[in-house]
Amino acid sequence: MRPGFIVAVTQTKGPLMKDHFERHRQAWTTDEIQKLNRLAGKGMSLKAIAKSLTRSEESTKKRAKEDKLTIRKVR
Repeated sequence: MRPGFIVAVTQTKGPLMKDHFERHRQAWTTDEIQKLNRLAGKGMSLKAIAKSLTRSEESTKKRAKEDKLTIRKVR
């Protein structure tokens, strides 16, 4: 290594990854569905709802569509 250069070390897994979800294809529980209905009714954004449920935005959007819920778009 040449003097004067800084080497950056990044961590790919662990506590630094905030939006990484470990749950994969988990069935929706009745509690999660109720929470989704409540949060969508309050007008929360898709990103906020997904983070609150610890689910991906895609799965949250899909479940909301199945339940005929409208989720507010953030502009």
